Amino acid sequence: MMARKLVALLSAIGVAFALAACNTVEGVGKDVKATGQTIEKAADRNKTY
Repeated sequence: MMARKLVALLSAIGVAFALAACNTVEGVGKDVKATGQTIEKAADRNKTY
């Protein structure tokens, strides 16, 4: 019975960490995208042709 509770607890903790990691990765992706768009806009403003 105790082993079952331990497995359930560890599973819940694993799911929580997995969800937190997904949100973190999504946030990093948004930051990288925004940075790329800023660089692209700056490059467009400074075209010499």
